[in-house]
Amino acid sequence: MHIAWTSFLLALVVITIVPGPDFVLITGNAVKSLRLGTLAALGVVTGLLVHATLATIGLSALVVAVPAALFAVKAVGAIYLGYLGVMTLKAAKGPQQTVEHTERGVFLRGVLCDLLNPKVMLTFLSLIPQAMDPNASPLPQAALLSGVTVGVFALFWVIVVPLARQLSVLLARPKARKVFERVCGTALIGMAASVMAA
Repeated sequence: MHIAWTSFLLALVVITIVPGPDFVLITGNAVKSLRLGTLAALGVVTGLLVHATLATIGLSALVVAVPAALFAVKAVGAIYLGYLGVMTLKAAKGPQQTVEHTERGVFLRGVLCDLLNPKVMLTFLSLIPQAMDPNASPLPQAALLSGVTVGVFALFWVIVVPLARQLSVLLARPKARKVFERVCGTALIGMAASVMAA
Protein backbone atom coordinates (compact mmCIF):
# COMPACT_ATOMS: atom_id res chain seq x y z
CA MET A 1 0.00 0.00 0.00
CA HIS A 2 1.71 3.16 -1.25
CA ILE A 3 -0.03 6.14 0.32
CA ALA A 4 1.21 9.57 -0.77
CA TRP A 5 2.09 10.60 2.79
CA THR A 6 4.30 13.58 1.99
CA SER A 7 1.82 15.51 -0.14
CA PHE A 8 -1.07 14.44 2.08
CA LEU A 9 0.54 15.65 5.31
CA LEU A 10 1.75 18.91 3.77
CA ALA A 11 -1.73 19.71 2.48
CA LEU A 12 -3.30 18.65 5.79
CA VAL A 13 -1.03 20.93 7.81
CA VAL A 14 -1.92 23.90 5.59
CA ILE A 15 -5.65 23.15 5.89
CA THR A 16 -5.32 22.75 9.65
CA ILE A 17 -3.58 26.05 10.38
CA VAL A 18 -5.79 28.21 8.14
CA PRO A 19 -8.36 29.78 10.52
CA GLY A 20 -11.99 28.84 10.03
CA PRO A 21 -15.21 28.73 12.07
CA ASP A 22 -13.81 26.05 14.40
CA PHE A 23 -10.78 28.23 15.16
CA VAL A 24 -12.95 31.24 15.94
CA LEU A 25 -15.26 29.23 18.19
CA ILE A 26 -12.44 27.50 20.10
CA THR A 27 -10.29 30.58 20.65
CA GLY A 28 -13.33 32.62 21.59
CA ASN A 29 -14.10 30.13 24.35
CA ALA A 30 -10.47 29.58 25.36
CA VAL A 31 -9.98 33.24 26.25
CA LYS A 32 -12.86 32.88 28.74
CA SER A 33 -11.42 29.79 30.43
CA LEU A 34 -9.18 26.82 29.68
CA ARG A 35 -12.09 24.48 30.44
CA LEU A 36 -14.40 26.15 27.91
CA GLY A 37 -11.72 26.13 25.25
CA THR A 38 -11.07 22.44 25.89
CA LEU A 39 -14.79 21.63 25.74
CA ALA A 40 -15.14 23.51 22.44
CA ALA A 41 -12.12 21.66 21.02
CA LEU A 42 -13.51 18.30 22.16
CA GLY A 43 -16.79 19.15 20.46
CA VAL A 44 -15.02 20.06 17.23
CA VAL A 45 -12.96 16.86 17.30
CA THR A 46 -16.15 14.86 17.87
CA GLY A 47 -17.63 16.51 14.78
CA LEU A 48 -14.49 15.61 12.86
CA LEU A 49 -14.85 11.98 13.95
CA VAL A 50 -18.38 11.95 12.55
CA HIS A 51 -17.18 13.43 9.25
CA ALA A 52 -14.32 10.92 9.14
CA THR A 53 -16.70 8.01 9.70
CA LEU A 54 -19.18 9.21 7.07
CA ALA A 55 -16.42 9.84 4.54
CA THR A 56 -14.92 6.41 5.18
CA ILE A 57 -18.19 4.56 4.60
CA GLY A 58 -19.08 6.74 1.62
CA LEU A 59 -22.15 8.67 2.81
CA SER A 60 -20.45 12.05 2.44
CA ALA A 61 -19.65 11.28 -1.19
CA LEU A 62 -23.33 10.52 -1.74
CA VAL A 63 -24.33 13.91 -0.31
CA VAL A 64 -21.86 15.69 -2.59
CA ALA A 65 -23.16 13.74 -5.59
CA VAL A 66 -26.72 14.99 -4.98
CA PRO A 67 -26.81 18.78 -5.56
CA ALA A 68 -29.97 19.31 -3.49
CA ALA A 69 -28.49 17.46 -0.51
CA LEU A 70 -25.25 19.44 -0.68
CA PHE A 71 -27.18 22.71 -0.91
CA ALA A 72 -29.21 21.72 2.16
CA VAL A 73 -26.03 20.96 4.12
CA LYS A 74 -24.53 24.31 3.06
CA ALA A 75 -27.69 26.21 3.94
CA VAL A 76 -28.02 24.65 7.40
CA GLY A 77 -24.31 25.18 8.04
CA ALA A 78 -24.44 28.83 6.97
CA ILE A 79 -27.53 29.48 9.10
CA TYR A 80 -25.87 27.94 12.15
CA LEU A 81 -22.63 29.88 11.68
CA GLY A 82 -24.67 33.06 11.24
CA TYR A 83 -26.56 32.25 14.44
CA LEU A 84 -23.30 31.77 16.34
CA GLY A 85 -22.04 35.09 14.96
CA VAL A 86 -25.17 36.97 16.00
CA MET A 87 -25.13 35.44 19.49
CA THR A 88 -21.47 36.38 19.88
CA LEU A 89 -22.22 39.96 18.88
CA LYS A 90 -25.10 40.05 21.34
CA ALA A 91 -22.82 38.74 24.10
CA ALA A 92 -20.47 41.65 23.42
CA LYS A 93 -23.29 44.08 24.22
CA GLY A 94 -24.71 42.45 27.33
CA PRO A 95 -23.62 40.61 30.48
CA GLN A 96 -21.71 37.34 30.23
CA GLN A 97 -23.62 34.05 30.36
CA THR A 98 -23.30 31.96 33.50
CA VAL A 99 -20.49 29.42 33.44
CA GLU A 100 -22.89 26.55 34.14
CA HIS A 101 -25.05 27.37 31.11
CA THR A 102 -22.04 27.91 28.86
CA GLU A 103 -20.40 24.63 29.86
CA ARG A 104 -23.56 22.70 29.03
CA GLY A 105 -23.80 24.21 25.57
CA VAL A 106 -20.23 24.83 24.44
CA PHE A 107 -19.42 21.18 23.65
CA LEU A 108 -22.53 20.88 21.50
CA ARG A 109 -21.70 24.16 19.77
CA GLY A 110 -18.31 22.71 18.89
CA VAL A 111 -19.87 19.54 17.49
CA LEU A 112 -22.45 21.41 15.43
CA CYS A 113 -19.99 24.06 14.21
CA ASP A 114 -17.80 21.35 12.72
CA LEU A 115 -20.55 18.95 11.70
CA LEU A 116 -22.54 21.60 9.80
CA ASN A 117 -19.50 22.98 7.98
CA PRO A 118 -19.62 21.55 4.43
CA LYS A 119 -16.02 22.64 3.85
CA VAL A 120 -14.88 20.06 6.41
CA MET A 121 -16.82 17.33 4.59
CA LEU A 122 -15.35 18.41 1.26
CA THR A 123 -11.85 18.39 2.78
CA PHE A 124 -12.24 14.72 3.65
CA LEU A 125 -13.61 13.96 0.20
CA SER A 126 -11.02 15.90 -1.79
CA LEU A 127 -7.82 15.39 0.20
CA ILE A 128 -8.02 11.75 1.27
CA PRO A 129 -8.83 10.14 -2.13
CA GLN A 130 -5.83 11.89 -3.73
CA ALA A 131 -3.46 10.26 -1.24
CA MET A 132 -4.83 6.75 -1.57
CA ASP A 133 -3.19 3.90 -3.47
CA PRO A 134 -5.58 2.99 -6.32
CA ASN A 135 -4.23 -0.56 -6.35
CA ALA A 136 -5.00 -1.25 -2.68
CA SER A 137 -8.25 -1.79 -0.79
CA PRO A 138 -9.90 1.63 -0.32
CA LEU A 139 -11.65 1.09 3.04
CA PRO A 140 -8.53 0.53 5.22
CA GLN A 141 -6.79 3.46 3.52
CA ALA A 142 -9.75 5.77 4.01
CA ALA A 143 -10.01 4.76 7.66
CA LEU A 144 -6.28 5.30 8.25
CA LEU A 145 -6.10 8.66 6.47
CA SER A 146 -9.29 9.87 8.15
CA GLY A 147 -7.86 8.88 11.53
CA VAL A 148 -4.63 10.75 10.82
CA THR A 149 -6.64 13.81 9.76
CA VAL A 150 -8.58 13.83 13.03
CA GLY A 151 -5.36 13.26 14.98
CA VAL A 152 -3.56 16.19 13.35
CA PHE A 153 -6.47 18.53 14.03
CA ALA A 154 -6.69 17.30 17.65
CA LEU A 155 -2.96 17.94 18.14
CA PHE A 156 -3.40 21.44 16.69
CA TRP A 157 -6.16 22.23 19.21
CA VAL A 158 -3.99 20.91 22.06
CA ILE A 159 -1.49 23.62 21.08
CA VAL A 160 -4.00 26.37 20.25
CA VAL A 161 -6.21 26.24 23.36
CA PRO A 162 -3.49 27.07 25.94
CA LEU A 163 -1.99 29.70 23.61
CA ALA A 164 -5.38 31.34 23.10
CA ARG A 165 -5.91 31.26 26.86
CA GLN A 166 -2.93 33.59 27.19
CA LEU A 167 -5.00 36.24 25.40
CA SER A 168 -7.17 36.45 28.51
CA VAL A 169 -4.53 38.68 30.07
CA LEU A 170 -4.87 41.13 27.20
CA LEU A 171 -8.66 40.83 27.28
CA ALA A 172 -9.05 41.37 31.01
CA ARG A 173 -10.48 44.82 30.36
CA PRO A 174 -14.19 44.73 29.44
CA LYS A 175 -13.66 47.06 26.48
CA ALA A 176 -10.94 44.84 24.97
CA ARG A 177 -13.09 41.74 25.48
CA LYS A 178 -16.04 43.37 23.74
CA VAL A 179 -13.85 44.29 20.76
CA PHE A 180 -12.58 40.69 20.59
CA GLU A 181 -16.12 39.28 20.72
CA ARG A 182 -17.25 41.67 18.00
CA VAL A 183 -14.38 40.54 15.79
CA CYS A 184 -15.25 36.86 16.43
CA GLY A 185 -18.96 37.45 15.77
CA THR A 186 -18.29 39.35 12.57
CA ALA A 187 -15.86 36.64 11.40
CA LEU A 188 -18.47 33.91 11.96
CA ILE A 189 -21.09 35.86 10.00
CA GLY A 190 -18.57 36.41 7.21
CA MET A 191 -17.77 32.70 7.13
CA ALA A 192 -21.48 31.91 6.96
CA ALA A 193 -21.71 34.10 3.86
CA SER A 194 -18.66 32.41 2.32
CA VAL A 195 -20.15 28.94 2.89
CA MET A 196 -23.26 29.90 0.92
CA ALA A 197 -21.23 31.62 -1.80
CA ALA A 198 -18.91 28.60 -2.31
